[in-house]
This record gives sequence, structure tokens and C-alpha cells, in this order.
Amino acid sequence: MAAAKTQEEFIPKWIAWETTQRCNLSCVHCRCSSDMQSSEGDFTTEEAYKLIDDICAVSKPVMVLSGGEPLLRADIWDIARYGTGKGLRMCMATNGTLIDDAVCAKMKEADIKMVSLSLDGSTAEIHDNFRNCPGAFEGVVRAAETMRRNGIKFLINSSFTKRNQQDIGATFKLAKSLGATAWYMFMIVPTGRGEEIMSELISGDDYEEILKWHYQQERAEDDILMRPTCAPHYYRIVPQMAKAEGVDFQRRSLTFSTGGGKGCIAAQTICLIDCFGNLKPCSYFHSSVGNVKQVPFKELWFNSRVFNDLRDNKKYKGKCGECEFINVCGGCRARADAVYGDYMQEEPFCSYLPPRTRKRLEKEAAELASK
Repeated sequence: MAAAKTQEEFIPKWIAWETTQRCNLSCVHCRCSSDMQSSEGDFTTEEAYKLIDDICAVSKPVMVLSGGEPLLRADIWDIARYGTGKGLRMCMATNGTLIDDAVCAKMKEADIKMVSLSLDGSTAEIHDNFRNCPGAFEGVVRAAETMRRNGIKFLINSSFTKRNQQDIGATFKLAKSLGATAWYMFMIVPTGRGEEIMSELISGDDYEEILKWHYQQERAEDDILMRPTCAPHYYRIVPQMAKAEGVDFQRRSLTFSTGGGKGCIAAQTICLIDCFGNLKPCSYFHSSVGNVKQVPFKELWFNSRVFNDLRDNKKYKGKCGECEFINVCGGCRARADAVYGDYMQEEPFCSYLPPRTRKRLEKEAAELASK
């Protein structure tokens, strides 16, 4: 009975497949430390088809062909067409620098539903610094214009650290002016090359103010969908601010979204499969729970201890375990894993103090003072 409930409640709705780790950029925050010398992985085209078949035995999720840079994989269009033919909503995550009219034609032929582009600043100076590549800004702007001209929907992902956090508003305005369907504001998780810029991560207090800005902007925005990503405590901030303002704020959604009405949904409705077949709860987890080439995807998804831990918020520790917003936020499990080495620990970049935590700390302080 319990297993049946788990299978009914936790169904994969969004899967990122790292088709290759090779990339023509060398971004400061890259979760898999990609560059042109990185591995292509060991999936053959036939093994990629089998993976899609195995996933379809569980559900028909959005499947994002990711990387590295997926356009560097020679059989990417064969894989995209196969997934579309199996009923998956195939999408692609690219840095945009390799997109031209010919690539757009192949995207349309493979019925790519959505493409995500990366834009980390409103100027070449800011974006190219983040991407470690002169000309990257020009490339992504050109990609957006090319895709718009070809009638292909795209969203823009923007990642922020202390080096570019003052440019958040201007980056959003540029994303909107380029014709993006949605803008996703990524708050960095320190994995891969991101571990090297731990000191650049946005502070908890600044994080809170940025998410409050996002709420006000999203409330006023009619033309473009906005989503903060890897920022689960936004799902605490929204009801807090809406209640304070006395409004009933209903957030918009897209048909290709993860389907999550909450913060961290790692292993609940999303996961990552890397280019060697290792299954991870999300794109930013250090460790995998097994390999889909050796163990069926269905078995790993439903029976992995780590996946089932993440689905049980009664096991969450620290402030997260005591928080009244646990059901809608959950804290970033990958960030807890990266900072504390424990994926069930509290979100390390949340400044909110739950009432239960405050009372516990006051009690501990009083006991200490009485000794």
C-alpha cells in the first residue's frame, strides 16, 4: 500500500539528461566543470533510445537535453526525434553560441518544445566574465534573435553571485526585451566549478531581499513568466508577503514546467541523469543513487533510499525540520549537501528563523545561563 502511494504521489515530471559534458565555454559556476576537454560520456545512440523507453515505462515527462553543450553531440537530433516520437516533451538547454538558422530548422523538425538560453548579465562585460569567454554575450543575444525570427520559443536562465547580483534587474529587462517566454533567476548551488567560488555566493540576507524584489516584479508582470530557481524559500516569501499585503496572489505556470507548487522538488518530480548514466536527485547533487544502465530507471526512482529520504520532510533537520513552511519550501537539499555534507540538513542560505527554532534557541540560552 505504501509503495503504491509513493508511485502515485511521486512521478517524474521533468528530467534533465546530460547528453555530454563537453562545452565550448568554461563558466565560473558550471555544475560539471565543463570545457572542450570534458568527457562526451558513454551513451551510444541505441542506449539513449533505451533510456527513453525506460523512462516512458514510468511517465511521460519533460525531457531536457542538457550538457555541457548538447549541440556538440553529433546524434542529438536523432535522440530528440526519438523522444518526441515516444510522446515526451523534448526541450534543450544550450548556452546559445552555436545556434543559427540551420540549427533552428533542426529544432523545429525534431519538435523541440522549448529551448533555454543562458544570460548572466545585461552587458558583454558582465556576461562574458561569468562565462569565461569573450563573445559569449554576443552569441546568446544573436541566438535569441535567431530563434525569435524562426518562431521557436525560448526561456532565459540567469545565474547570479556577488559578482553580478547588482545587475539582476537589468538582466531581467534584457531577457524580456529579447522576447523570452520566461525568465528563470538561478541562485547558485556550489557544485562542480561552483565550489571554487563559495566566497562569491550571495549572502542569506541579500538572498532574502532579492527574492522579495522578485515577488514584487512577478506580481506586476503580465508579459513574461518569472521563476526563481534553486531558491526554495521563495515559496515561503510569497505567502508571507501576499498575506502582509492582503492579496490573493496566483502565480502563472507553463505547460512544460516541473509541475511543482513548492520549493525543492529534487527526487520528487525532477532528477538528472548524467552522461554516464548516473541518476541524481537534481542537477546539483554531488552523488548518484545508481546507474540507469545497470539498474532500471523505474527501480532507482521509486526504491532509492536517498530519493525516499528527500520525499519525507519529517526527516529534515535543523531549522528546516522545525519550519512551518516545510511543506512548500523544503530548503535546497543540494545546497545543504554541498555546504554541510548532509542533504537532510537545513538550508544554509535561508535567514528565516521559524518560531519553533526561536523558542528552542531561547530555551537553550536560558538553560545555559542558569548553569
